[in-house]
Amino acid sequence: MIDYDSKGFSRIVFQLRGSVIPSIASRIVMCTAIGGGAAWLYDAKGTKIPSIAHTLLGVALGLLLVFRTNASYDRYWEGRKLLGGFVNRARDLVRQATSFIEGDDALGRGHRREIARQTVLFYALLRQYLRKERELENLGVPLDEAERAALREAAVRPNLAAHWLTARLVRAQRDGRLSEEKLRLMDNNITSFLDSWGGAERIMKTPIPFAYAQHIKSFLTLFCVSAPFAMVESMKWYTPIAAGILAFGMFGIDEIGVEIEDPFGYDPNDLPLDAIGFRVDEDTRLILAQRDPVESEREETDPGL
Repeated sequence: MIDYDSKGFSRIVFQLRGSVIPSIASRIVMCTAIGGGAAWLYDAKGTKIPSIAHTLLGVALGLLLVFRTNASYDRYWEGRKLLGGFVNRARDLVRQATSFIEGDDALGRGHRREIARQTVLFYALLRQYLRKERELENLGVPLDEAERAALREAAVRPNLAAHWLTARLVRAQRDGRLSEEKLRLMDNNITSFLDSWGGAERIMKTPIPFAYAQHIKSFLTLFCVSAPFAMVESMKWYTPIAAGILAFGMFGIDEIGVEIEDPFGYDPNDLPLDAIGFRVDEDTRLILAQRDPVESEREETDPGL
């Protein structure tokens, strides 16, 4: 995701990174060339098409493009809300762990550390799942050999993170460090993790319907290719320039929708999944440090816990 100053007019206008121009450049060139051909045909043979029909088609196409862009942005914003909800619930779960789990001995500290580590692990596995990645070395979260072995075999890895978190809460309750009532409160946050995951998965696995995407692209291409012949009578040899500008505007709007409809990748306009993961990790460290500064160092859990 590109972080930019919304008041920096010139820097926004002339920046190519994050722009759709590279993606639509070939279509702009094509329409400009067609505009040149339309100007030549009109000059040589008077070839043109009525502008009124094209104007009416443009109104319908404009409505379709607006709907397309709104649908894509809804997916983008919904994805951001889901990830933001995950961050909030992660903070709350670690806060509860530091407050609810009793004991400043090795056992109590171990339970708190593990809940915090597994919360960060849950997000890291969710991030990889949304990006369709499998490399455990890129998680950025320490794993023991048993966890590595289990994750290598798991098809849907966030499920394991949810199970491990719940098992840790149950273990803390059995060890007498967490009451049953407080366990239920903390388990509600794990349920919210699953809800956020399910919502993000819905976005990832449900693209814009093919028939709709195909129709708008076909309609848009027909409109931009035929537009030079409708404007040539008025524009004459300025038609290639006008056709290129029209293609930039119309194809650009459609490409923006394509760019943001799946917001979980690495494109410049995708959501900052890595930065959100860093925020989860840092906030977890800070919350743990309020109870015991040693806990913020992410010490490995004693195998005997």
